[in-house]
Amino acid sequence: MTTIPNWLANRAYLTPNRVAIKSEEITLTFKELHQRVVRTAKQLSYIGINKGDTVAVLLMNSVEMIQIIHGLNYIGVTTVLLNARLTKHEVLWQNEDSGAKLIISEEKLVKQLGLHRDAIMIEELLDSPEQEVDIQAEFLLEMTNTIMYTSGTTGKPKGVLQTYGNHWWSAIGSALNLGLKEEDCWLVVVPFFHISGLSILIRSVVYGIPIVLQKGFSPKVANDAIMNQGVTIVSVVSTMLTKMLNELGGESYPPSFRCMLLGGGPAPMPLLEKCQQLNVPVYQSYGMTETASQIVTLAPEYSLGKIGSAGKPLFPCQLRIEKNGGIVKPFEHGEIVVKGPNVTKGYLHREVATKNAIKNDWFYTGDLGYVDNDGFLYVLDRRSDLIISGGENIYPAEIEAILLSHAFVNEAGVIGVPDTQWGQVPVAFVTMKDEQTVDKEELIAFCAERLGRYKIPKDIYFLDRLPRNATNKLLRRNLLQLISPKE
Repeated sequence: MTTIPNWLANRAYLTPNRVAIKSEEITLTFKELHQRVVRTAKQLSYIGINKGDTVAVLLMNSVEMIQIIHGLNYIGVTTVLLNARLTKHEVLWQNEDSGAKLIISEEKLVKQLGLHRDAIMIEELLDSPEQEVDIQAEFLLEMTNTIMYTSGTTGKPKGVLQTYGNHWWSAIGSALNLGLKEEDCWLVVVPFFHISGLSILIRSVVYGIPIVLQKGFSPKVANDAIMNQGVTIVSVVSTMLTKMLNELGGESYPPSFRCMLLGGGPAPMPLLEKCQQLNVPVYQSYGMTETASQIVTLAPEYSLGKIGSAGKPLFPCQLRIEKNGGIVKPFEHGEIVVKGPNVTKGYLHREVATKNAIKNDWFYTGDLGYVDNDGFLYVLDRRSDLIISGGENIYPAEIEAILLSHAFVNEAGVIGVPDTQWGQVPVAFVTMKDEQTVDKEELIAFCAERLGRYKIPKDIYFLDRLPRNATNKLLRRNLLQLISPKE
C-alpha cells in the first residue's frame, strides 16, 4: 500500500516558518499550526477518540475548525463534514448513517439546531486536558479520510468516500493546471464542509502557501483581500463573483491576482463577458464532491475562444462523453464520464449506487454535456434534475420525499426556476389525497422543519395531476411550462 507523510506535520518540518493561516484574529506559521494540532489531537484522545473511529464535524469556518480537521487526521480518524445549513433532522440522519462516534460542534449551531444532547462543544473540547496519543506519521492513500454527503436521486443523501489519495491527487492535478508560485496565497470564502473549501485547506498545506481565512462571504472584504492582502487565488461560484464585480465598480484587480477559480455550475454568459471586459482571470471549472473538487478546468488563455466551456481534464484525469453505452462524437450530447485518482471509491453503505456510478474505474456523473473538436467540455446540465442555488446542489427528489411524507400530499414534483440573486430556486407542485386540503404556508413550514433553508420551496403550486410519461415517470420539464420564470 502506498503512503505519504502526514501532510501538515511534513510541511511544518520542511518549511516551519512560512505563514499557514492569516485571519482577522491571528496569523500562524505551519510550525505554530502543527503545534496547535498536536495539542488538539491529545485533547481529542482525552475525550475518547481513537484511531479508526468516525467523528462528525459541524462547524463554521475558523482556525479552530482547521485544528479539529487536522487533529482528527493526526489520530487516524475518518471525518464526516456536516453542512452547517442543514436541519437537526438532516444532521442526525447523516450522523447515524455514517456511524459517527460523536458530533463536534459549536454553541451557536447547537443552540440553533437543538443538538445539546448529541454534540460536544468545540469550546469545551479545546479546553480539555491532554492525553498522549500516537501521531500518524504517514497516511495510507487508499484510506478514507473524509465523508461528505451529497443529495441522491432517491431522496436520501449519499456519503461520498474521499480518500487521502483523492485529496492528494486533487491538489497535484490543480497545481499542474494552475501552476504554483512562491507568492501564491489562497482566499477562503467557501465553507470547509464543502469540497471546494476543504480542498483549499489541503492544497495550502501540500503547496506550502498561506490561506486568508474569512468566516463568511462579503464581496467588499473579499475584494480587499485581493487588493491589499496579497491574495492571488480565489474559489467562487457565480453568485459570489457577480457580487464581487459589482462591488469592485470601475476598479481593476492588481496584476498579482492570477486566478478566479469559478465552479458551482455552468456560468452565465453575461458574467463571463463582464469578466473579459474587466480583465478578471477566470478559470471556469467542473467538478463535484465525488471528484474531490475540480476535475475539468478552463485556463484564461482559452476564455475568449472557448467561452462557456469548462475546459479540459486535469493532467491525471480523463474524460469522455457516452450515450447508450458508446462514446459519442464531438458535439454530440451525452453523459459526462470521468476517470482519475481523485475520483471517489464509492458511497458509504450504498453498494448498488456505487456499482451504478463506477464501472471499470470510470465514474458516470449523470451530468449532460459534449466536447468540441479540440476536446473542450461544455456542460449542458448538472445532472438533469439538479438545482444549483447559490452554489448549493439541490436534488428535487429530496424535497419531493419530504413533501410526500405529509399526510395529505399525494404527488410532488420539484424543479428549479431562474432567480436573479441565486441563479435558481426550487419550486414545488403537489396534488392532494382524496379531498384533503392544506395551504401553501403550512407545506412550506412543514419543509422548513425538515430541510436546510436553501432547499425550502420558494413557492408551491396545487395541481389536479402531475405530467407523466407512459411509464409514469414525472416529466419535470413540463412543470416549468406551467409557470412563468421568477425574476
